[in-house]
Amino acid sequence: MEKKKVIIVGAGIVGVSAAIWLQREGHEVVLIDKAGPGEGASHGNGGILASCSIVPVTGPGLVSKAPRMLLDPNQPLFVKWRYLPKLMPWLVRYLSHANKADTQRIASALAPIIGDSLNDHLALATRTRAEKWITPSDFLYMYNDRRHFHDDAFTWSLRKAHGFDWEELEGDAFKQYDPAFADDQGFAAKLPGHGHITDPGRYVKDLAAHVESQGGGIIHSEVVGFVRENGAVTGVLVGGDAIACDEVIIAAGARSKPLCKQLGLDIPLESERGYHLELVEPNMMPRAPVMVSSGKFVVTPMDGRLRLAGIVEYGGLEAKASRGPLKLLRQKIQSVMPGLAWGETVEWMGHRPVPADSIPLIGKVPGTSNAWLGFGHHHIGLTGGPKTGRILSQLAAGKKPNIDLTPYAPSRFQ
Repeated sequence: MEKKKVIIVGAGIVGVSAAIWLQREGHEVVLIDKAGPGEGASHGNGGILASCSIVPVTGPGLVSKAPRMLLDPNQPLFVKWRYLPKLMPWLVRYLSHANKADTQRIASALAPIIGDSLNDHLALATRTRAEKWITPSDFLYMYNDRRHFHDDAFTWSLRKAHGFDWEELEGDAFKQYDPAFADDQGFAAKLPGHGHITDPGRYVKDLAAHVESQGGGIIHSEVVGFVRENGAVTGVLVGGDAIACDEVIIAAGARSKPLCKQLGLDIPLESERGYHLELVEPNMMPRAPVMVSSGKFVVTPMDGRLRLAGIVEYGGLEAKASRGPLKLLRQKIQSVMPGLAWGETVEWMGHRPVPADSIPLIGKVPGTSNAWLGFGHHHIGLTGGPKTGRILSQLAAGKKPNIDLTPYAPSRFQ
Protein backbone atom coordinates (compact mmCIF):
# COMPACT_ATOMS: atom_id res chain seq x y z
CA MET A 1 0.00 0.00 0.00
CA GLU A 2 1.27 3.45 -0.96
CA LYS A 3 1.61 5.74 2.06
CA LYS A 4 -0.02 9.11 1.40
CA LYS A 5 0.20 12.51 3.03
CA VAL A 6 -3.34 13.80 3.51
CA ILE A 7 -4.15 17.34 4.59
CA ILE A 8 -7.54 17.74 6.23
CA VAL A 9 -8.98 21.26 6.38
CA GLY A 10 -11.23 21.37 9.43
CA ALA A 11 -10.71 19.68 12.80
CA GLY A 12 -14.31 19.07 13.79
CA ILE A 13 -15.82 15.61 14.14
CA VAL A 14 -15.69 14.86 10.39
CA GLY A 15 -12.08 15.92 9.90
CA VAL A 16 -10.79 14.26 13.06
CA SER A 17 -12.65 11.05 12.22
CA ALA A 18 -11.09 10.97 8.75
CA ALA A 19 -7.65 11.53 10.30
CA ILE A 20 -8.00 8.61 12.74
CA TRP A 21 -9.15 6.17 10.07
CA LEU A 22 -6.37 7.27 7.70
CA GLN A 23 -3.77 6.77 10.43
CA ARG A 24 -5.10 3.29 11.13
CA GLU A 25 -4.37 2.49 7.47
CA GLY A 26 -0.81 3.80 7.80
CA HIS A 27 -1.15 7.22 6.16
CA GLU A 28 0.31 10.56 7.26
CA VAL A 29 -2.23 13.23 8.23
CA VAL A 30 -2.18 16.94 8.99
CA LEU A 31 -5.25 18.69 10.43
CA ILE A 32 -5.54 22.43 9.81
CA ASP A 33 -8.10 24.53 11.67
CA LYS A 34 -7.99 28.21 12.57
CA ALA A 35 -9.91 27.72 15.84
CA GLY A 36 -8.39 24.34 16.69
CA PRO A 37 -9.96 20.91 17.19
CA GLY A 38 -13.42 20.56 18.70
CA GLU A 39 -14.54 24.15 18.38
CA GLY A 40 -17.48 25.46 16.35
CA ALA A 41 -20.43 23.13 15.84
CA SER A 42 -18.42 20.16 17.12
CA HIS A 43 -18.33 21.91 20.49
CA GLY A 44 -21.81 23.39 20.65
CA ASN A 45 -24.09 20.67 19.26
CA GLY A 46 -26.83 18.89 21.19
CA GLY A 47 -24.56 15.93 21.90
CA ILE A 48 -27.05 13.28 20.73
CA LEU A 49 -26.14 10.37 18.46
CA ALA A 50 -29.50 10.81 16.81
CA SER A 51 -29.63 7.93 14.35
CA CYS A 52 -33.38 8.35 13.87
CA SER A 53 -33.04 12.01 12.81
CA ILE A 54 -33.30 11.23 9.12
CA VAL A 55 -36.19 13.63 8.43
CA PRO A 56 -35.04 17.04 7.15
CA VAL A 57 -36.32 20.39 8.38
CA THR A 58 -37.88 20.91 4.95
CA GLY A 59 -40.84 18.65 5.53
CA PRO A 60 -44.22 19.08 3.82
CA GLY A 61 -46.02 22.18 5.02
CA LEU A 62 -42.95 24.22 5.94
CA VAL A 63 -43.60 26.85 3.28
CA SER A 64 -46.98 27.76 4.80
CA LYS A 65 -45.74 27.56 8.40
CA ALA A 66 -42.49 29.54 8.09
CA PRO A 67 -43.89 33.10 7.71
CA ARG A 68 -46.06 32.72 10.81
CA MET A 69 -43.16 31.25 12.75
CA LEU A 70 -40.86 34.13 11.83
CA LEU A 71 -43.35 36.68 13.13
CA ASP A 72 -43.91 34.87 16.44
CA PRO A 73 -41.08 35.31 19.00
CA ASN A 74 -42.26 32.17 20.79
CA GLN A 75 -41.49 29.98 17.74
CA PRO A 76 -38.02 28.43 17.20
CA LEU A 77 -37.34 30.20 13.88
CA PHE A 78 -35.52 33.52 13.64
CA VAL A 79 -33.96 35.62 10.90
CA LYS A 80 -31.79 38.73 10.91
CA TRP A 81 -33.88 40.81 8.52
CA ARG A 82 -30.93 42.73 7.09
CA TYR A 83 -29.53 39.42 5.88
CA LEU A 84 -32.72 38.37 4.09
CA PRO A 85 -31.87 39.79 0.62
CA LYS A 86 -28.60 37.84 0.60
CA LEU A 87 -30.36 34.74 1.94
CA MET A 88 -33.21 34.70 -0.58
CA PRO A 89 -31.64 32.86 -3.56
CA TRP A 90 -30.55 30.02 -1.28
CA LEU A 91 -33.83 30.07 0.66
CA VAL A 92 -35.93 29.67 -2.47
CA ARG A 93 -33.93 26.56 -3.43
CA TYR A 94 -34.09 25.23 0.13
CA LEU A 95 -37.86 25.61 0.43
CA SER A 96 -38.40 24.03 -2.98
CA HIS A 97 -37.66 20.69 -1.28
CA ALA A 98 -40.42 21.10 1.32
CA ASN A 99 -42.62 18.41 -0.17
CA LYS A 100 -43.35 14.76 0.45
CA ALA A 101 -41.30 13.27 -2.39
CA ASP A 102 -38.14 15.25 -1.64
CA THR A 103 -38.49 14.59 2.09
CA GLN A 104 -38.60 10.84 1.41
CA ARG A 105 -35.59 11.11 -0.92
CA ILE A 106 -33.54 13.11 1.61
CA ALA A 107 -34.40 10.68 4.41
CA SER A 108 -33.21 7.80 2.24
CA ALA A 109 -29.91 9.61 1.69
CA LEU A 110 -29.38 10.43 5.36
CA ALA A 111 -30.17 6.98 6.78
CA PRO A 112 -26.96 5.25 5.57
CA ILE A 113 -24.81 8.04 7.02
CA ILE A 114 -26.38 8.32 10.49
CA GLY A 115 -28.42 5.13 11.00
CA ASP A 116 -25.81 3.32 13.12
CA SER A 117 -24.21 6.30 14.81
CA LEU A 118 -23.58 4.79 18.25
CA ASN A 119 -21.58 1.90 16.81
CA ASP A 120 -19.80 4.25 14.41
CA HIS A 121 -18.65 6.37 17.36
CA LEU A 122 -17.64 3.36 19.44
CA ALA A 123 -15.54 2.03 16.54
CA LEU A 124 -13.93 5.44 16.06
CA ALA A 125 -13.09 6.12 19.71
CA THR A 126 -12.01 2.63 20.77
CA ARG A 127 -8.59 2.59 22.44
CA THR A 128 -8.54 6.38 22.71
CA ARG A 129 -9.21 8.49 25.80
CA ALA A 130 -12.27 9.91 24.01
CA GLU A 131 -14.37 6.77 24.43
CA LYS A 132 -15.23 7.67 28.04
CA TRP A 133 -17.49 10.46 26.75
CA ILE A 134 -19.78 8.06 24.83
CA THR A 135 -22.92 7.00 26.73
CA PRO A 136 -25.38 4.52 25.17
CA SER A 137 -28.95 5.63 25.89
CA ASP A 138 -32.50 5.89 24.70
CA PHE A 139 -33.62 8.97 22.77
CA LEU A 140 -37.11 10.35 23.37
CA TYR A 141 -39.40 12.61 21.38
CA MET A 142 -41.70 14.27 23.90
CA TYR A 143 -45.18 15.56 23.01
CA ASN A 144 -48.02 17.24 24.84
CA ASP A 145 -50.29 14.27 24.13
CA ARG A 146 -51.03 11.51 21.63
CA ARG A 147 -52.85 13.91 19.31
CA HIS A 148 -49.73 16.10 19.17
CA PHE A 149 -47.72 12.96 18.34
CA HIS A 150 -50.13 12.02 15.55
CA ASP A 151 -49.53 15.43 13.95
CA ASP A 152 -46.07 14.07 13.11
CA ALA A 153 -47.41 10.85 11.55
CA PHE A 154 -45.56 11.34 8.25
CA THR A 155 -42.25 11.82 10.06
CA TRP A 156 -42.74 8.64 12.07
CA SER A 157 -43.77 6.69 8.98
CA LEU A 158 -40.41 7.54 7.41
CA ARG A 159 -38.57 6.33 10.51
CA LYS A 160 -40.55 3.12 10.46
CA ALA A 161 -39.76 2.61 6.78
CA HIS A 162 -36.03 2.85 7.58
CA GLY A 163 -36.14 0.27 10.35
CA PHE A 164 -36.57 2.37 13.49
CA ASP A 165 -38.86 1.07 16.22
CA TRP A 166 -40.07 2.86 19.29
CA GLU A 167 -42.10 2.40 22.45
CA GLU A 168 -44.98 4.76 23.15
CA LEU A 169 -45.11 6.06 26.73
CA GLU A 170 -48.30 7.82 27.73
CA GLY A 171 -49.49 9.37 31.00
CA ASP A 172 -48.27 7.42 34.04
CA ALA A 173 -46.01 5.24 31.92
CA PHE A 174 -44.03 8.30 30.85
CA LYS A 175 -44.02 9.67 34.42
CA GLN A 176 -42.60 6.40 35.70
CA TYR A 177 -39.90 6.44 33.04
CA ASP A 178 -38.93 10.06 33.74
CA PRO A 179 -40.70 12.21 36.36
CA ALA A 180 -38.65 15.34 35.56
CA PHE A 181 -41.10 16.82 33.08
CA ALA A 182 -44.28 18.87 33.51
CA ASP A 183 -47.70 17.19 33.66
CA ASP A 184 -48.72 18.70 30.32
CA GLN A 185 -45.95 16.71 28.62
CA GLY A 186 -47.97 13.53 28.58
CA PHE A 187 -46.59 11.44 25.74
CA ALA A 188 -43.19 10.26 24.50
CA ALA A 189 -41.87 8.00 21.79
CA LYS A 190 -38.81 6.20 23.18
CA LEU A 191 -36.24 4.94 20.69
CA PRO A 192 -33.64 2.47 21.98
CA GLY A 193 -30.13 1.96 20.61
CA HIS A 194 -29.10 5.60 20.56
CA GLY A 195 -26.51 7.43 22.66
CA HIS A 196 -25.08 10.78 23.61
CA ILE A 197 -21.74 12.46 24.18
CA THR A 198 -21.42 13.93 27.66
CA ASP A 199 -18.92 16.62 26.54
CA PRO A 200 -18.83 17.00 22.74
CA GLY A 201 -16.02 19.58 22.65
CA ARG A 202 -13.71 17.57 24.89
CA TYR A 203 -14.63 14.41 23.01
CA VAL A 204 -13.39 15.83 19.70
CA LYS A 205 -10.34 17.35 21.40
CA ASP A 206 -9.47 13.95 22.86
CA LEU A 207 -9.84 12.36 19.43
CA ALA A 208 -7.55 15.04 17.98
CA ALA A 209 -5.04 14.43 20.78
CA HIS A 210 -5.01 10.79 19.75
CA VAL A 211 -4.24 11.82 16.16
CA GLU A 212 -1.32 13.88 17.45
CA SER A 213 -0.08 11.05 19.68
CA GLN A 214 0.09 8.83 16.60
CA GLY A 215 2.30 11.29 14.76
CA GLY A 216 -0.33 13.44 13.09
CA GLY A 217 0.15 17.18 12.66
CA ILE A 218 -2.25 19.82 13.96
CA ILE A 219 -1.87 23.37 12.66
CA HIS A 220 -3.86 26.26 14.16
CA SER A 221 -4.16 28.53 11.16
CA GLU A 222 -6.41 29.56 8.29
CA VAL A 223 -6.21 27.94 4.87
CA VAL A 224 -6.16 30.72 2.27
CA GLY A 225 -5.85 28.72 -0.94
CA PHE A 226 -4.49 25.76 -2.85
CA VAL A 227 -1.63 24.93 -5.22
CA ARG A 228 -2.91 23.08 -8.27
CA GLU A 229 -1.05 21.26 -11.03
CA ASN A 230 -2.56 19.18 -13.84
CA GLY A 231 -5.92 18.76 -12.15
CA ALA A 232 -4.48 17.84 -8.77
CA VAL A 233 -4.08 19.79 -5.53
CA THR A 234 -0.39 19.56 -4.71
CA GLY A 235 -0.33 21.95 -1.77
CA VAL A 236 -2.41 23.88 0.73
CA LEU A 237 -1.64 27.54 1.37
CA VAL A 238 -1.41 28.50 5.04
CA GLY A 239 -0.29 32.09 5.53
CA GLY A 240 2.55 32.56 3.09
CA ASP A 241 3.55 28.90 3.03
CA ALA A 242 2.48 25.98 0.87
CA ILE A 243 2.23 22.62 2.60
CA ALA A 244 2.65 19.76 0.14
CA CYS A 245 0.11 16.94 0.05
CA ASP A 246 -0.95 13.88 -1.92
CA GLU A 247 -4.64 14.28 -1.05
CA VAL A 248 -6.74 17.05 0.52
CA ILE A 249 -10.04 16.80 2.39
CA ILE A 250 -12.22 19.86 3.02
CA ALA A 251 -14.31 19.34 6.14
CA ALA A 252 -14.66 22.91 7.36
CA GLY A 253 -18.40 22.89 8.01
CA ALA A 254 -20.23 26.13 7.36
CA ARG A 255 -16.96 27.79 6.32
CA SER A 256 -16.30 25.35 3.48
CA LYS A 257 -18.01 27.36 0.73
CA PRO A 258 -15.18 29.82 -0.12
CA LEU A 259 -12.62 27.00 -0.11
CA CYS A 260 -14.73 25.05 -2.60
CA LYS A 261 -15.12 28.15 -4.75
CA GLN A 262 -11.34 28.33 -5.08
CA LEU A 263 -11.50 24.84 -6.54
CA GLY A 264 -14.19 25.87 -9.03
CA LEU A 265 -17.29 24.63 -7.23
CA ASP A 266 -19.98 27.09 -6.11
CA ILE A 267 -22.11 25.33 -3.50
CA PRO A 268 -25.48 26.70 -2.31
CA LEU A 269 -24.53 26.51 1.37
CA GLU A 270 -25.85 28.59 4.25
CA SER A 271 -25.18 28.80 7.97
CA GLU A 272 -28.07 27.79 10.14
CA ARG A 273 -27.13 29.56 13.34
CA GLY A 274 -27.71 27.21 16.28
CA TYR A 275 -27.85 28.13 19.97
CA HIS A 276 -27.33 26.34 23.23
CA LEU A 277 -27.75 27.06 26.90
CA GLU A 278 -25.86 25.04 29.47
CA LEU A 279 -27.34 24.89 32.95
CA VAL A 280 -24.50 24.06 35.32
CA GLU A 281 -25.10 21.83 38.36
CA PRO A 282 -28.85 21.36 37.83
CA ASN A 283 -30.95 19.89 40.62
CA MET A 284 -32.38 17.25 38.26
CA MET A 285 -31.43 15.47 35.06
CA PRO A 286 -33.61 13.73 32.49
CA ARG A 287 -33.00 10.01 32.29
CA ALA A 288 -32.08 10.21 28.59
CA PRO A 289 -31.78 12.88 25.89
CA VAL A 290 -35.15 14.33 24.92
CA MET A 291 -36.40 16.23 21.88
CA VAL A 292 -39.06 18.67 23.12
CA SER A 293 -41.33 18.58 20.09
CA SER A 294 -43.33 21.64 21.10
CA GLY A 295 -40.17 23.78 21.18
CA LYS A 296 -37.96 22.00 18.62
CA PHE A 297 -34.99 21.79 20.98
CA VAL A 298 -33.16 18.97 22.72
CA VAL A 299 -32.40 18.51 26.41
CA THR A 300 -29.25 16.46 26.92
CA PRO A 301 -27.73 15.34 30.25
CA MET A 302 -24.01 16.06 30.16
CA ASP A 303 -21.03 16.06 32.48
CA GLY A 304 -22.23 18.19 35.42
CA ARG A 305 -24.66 20.21 33.36
CA LEU A 306 -27.76 20.13 31.23
CA ARG A 307 -27.47 21.32 27.64
CA LEU A 308 -30.42 22.82 25.76
CA ALA A 309 -29.72 23.03 22.05
CA GLY A 310 -31.70 23.90 18.99
CA ILE A 311 -33.47 26.95 17.57
CA VAL A 312 -33.00 28.00 13.94
CA GLU A 313 -31.72 31.44 12.96
CA TYR A 314 -30.57 32.73 9.59
CA GLY A 315 -28.18 35.65 9.64
CA GLY A 316 -24.90 34.58 8.05
CA LEU A 317 -21.51 33.81 9.49
CA GLU A 318 -20.46 37.20 10.81
CA ALA A 319 -23.36 38.71 12.78
CA LYS A 320 -23.31 38.57 16.55
CA ALA A 321 -25.56 36.24 18.52
CA SER A 322 -29.15 37.33 19.09
CA ARG A 323 -30.84 37.44 22.48
CA GLY A 324 -34.21 36.13 21.26
CA PRO A 325 -33.22 32.47 20.73
CA LEU A 326 -31.45 32.27 24.08
CA LYS A 327 -34.41 33.85 25.86
CA LEU A 328 -36.75 31.38 24.19
CA LEU A 329 -34.66 28.38 25.28
CA ARG A 330 -34.79 29.60 28.88
CA GLN A 331 -38.56 30.10 28.72
CA LYS A 332 -39.18 26.71 27.16
CA ILE A 333 -37.11 24.71 29.65
CA GLN A 334 -38.81 26.41 32.59
CA SER A 335 -42.14 25.47 31.04
CA VAL A 336 -41.39 21.78 30.45
CA MET A 337 -39.24 21.24 33.59
CA PRO A 338 -40.86 23.59 36.14
CA GLY A 339 -38.93 22.15 39.10
CA LEU A 340 -35.54 22.76 37.49
CA ALA A 341 -32.98 24.96 39.25
CA TRP A 342 -29.29 25.45 38.48
CA GLY A 343 -26.23 27.57 39.15
CA GLU A 344 -24.26 29.17 36.32
CA THR A 345 -25.64 29.55 32.78
CA VAL A 346 -23.36 29.24 29.74
CA GLU A 347 -24.50 30.61 26.36
CA TRP A 348 -23.25 29.63 22.89
CA MET A 349 -24.02 30.30 19.24
CA GLY A 350 -22.48 28.49 16.29
CA HIS A 351 -22.99 27.57 12.65
CA ARG A 352 -24.55 24.47 11.13
CA PRO A 353 -23.71 23.93 7.43
CA VAL A 354 -26.87 23.56 5.35
CA PRO A 355 -26.78 22.74 1.63
CA ALA A 356 -29.88 23.83 -0.26
CA ASP A 357 -31.01 20.19 -0.61
CA SER A 358 -30.23 19.16 3.03
CA ILE A 359 -27.94 16.31 1.91
CA PRO A 360 -24.25 16.34 2.95
CA LEU A 361 -21.51 16.64 0.37
CA ILE A 362 -19.28 13.56 0.47
CA GLY A 363 -17.03 12.90 -2.49
CA LYS A 364 -14.62 14.28 -5.06
CA VAL A 365 -14.44 17.91 -6.15
CA PRO A 366 -15.27 17.91 -9.88
CA GLY A 367 -12.26 18.68 -12.04
CA THR A 368 -9.73 17.43 -9.48
CA SER A 369 -8.16 14.04 -8.96
CA ASN A 370 -7.40 14.24 -5.24
CA ALA A 371 -9.64 16.80 -3.50
CA TRP A 372 -12.53 15.51 -1.37
CA LEU A 373 -15.43 17.14 0.45
CA GLY A 374 -17.13 16.14 3.70
CA PHE A 375 -19.56 18.67 5.15
CA GLY A 376 -23.15 19.89 5.03
CA HIS A 377 -24.77 17.69 7.68
CA HIS A 378 -27.24 20.32 8.93
CA HIS A 379 -28.40 19.22 12.45
CA ILE A 380 -26.70 15.83 12.36
CA GLY A 381 -22.98 16.58 12.07
CA LEU A 382 -21.98 14.84 15.29
CA THR A 383 -24.29 11.93 14.47
CA GLY A 384 -22.90 11.40 10.98
CA GLY A 385 -19.32 12.54 11.55
CA PRO A 386 -17.64 9.17 12.12
CA LYS A 387 -19.28 7.46 9.13
CA THR A 388 -18.50 10.42 6.88
CA GLY A 389 -14.90 10.51 8.11
CA ARG A 390 -14.45 6.82 7.43
CA ILE A 391 -15.83 7.18 3.89
CA LEU A 392 -13.48 10.12 3.24
CA SER A 393 -10.51 8.13 4.54
CA GLN A 394 -11.31 5.33 2.10
CA LEU A 395 -11.69 7.74 -0.82
CA ALA A 396 -8.43 9.52 -0.05
CA ALA A 397 -6.64 6.18 0.28
CA GLY A 398 -7.87 5.04 -3.14
CA LYS A 399 -10.39 2.51 -1.81
CA LYS A 400 -14.02 2.06 -2.87
CA PRO A 401 -16.46 2.55 0.04
CA ASN A 402 -19.24 0.02 0.45
CA ILE A 403 -21.95 2.63 -0.09
CA ASP A 404 -23.52 4.30 -3.11
CA LEU A 405 -22.18 7.85 -2.91
CA THR A 406 -24.35 9.22 -5.74
CA PRO A 407 -26.77 11.15 -3.46
CA TYR A 408 -23.86 12.98 -1.78
CA ALA A 409 -21.79 13.75 -4.89
CA PRO A 410 -20.49 17.35 -4.95
CA SER A 411 -20.93 17.24 -8.76
CA ARG A 412 -24.70 17.66 -8.25
CA PHE A 413 -23.98 21.38 -7.76
CA GLN A 414 -21.66 21.69 -10.77
